[in-house]
Amino acid sequence: MRDILTNPSLRDFFTSLANGDLNIVTGLVWIVIATALSMIGGAIGGMLLAGKDIGYRFSAMLGALFAPAGVIPAILLGFVIINLLRIY
Repeated sequence: MRDILTNPSLRDFFTSLANGDLNIVTGLVWIVIATALSMIGGAIGGMLLAGKDIGYRFSAMLGALFAPAGVIPAILLGFVIINLLRIY
């Protein structure tokens, strides 16, 4: 565990992630985090909206599958806007 925490490249990665520096690696990490959170939110929303009608498990599965369809393009558009604002 000490080797992982004292690794200079991993320490630089966590520093850039915490500072808000946007590069390819941190962008991919933020996309994965946002996708996971949207899947959880979509599952909860699906259970609340259609749980009684089509079953809680099926509605959670559908909500978790359809939620990232709107989140991933929005995140990519946000990354483009952030990069454009940083340039100017």
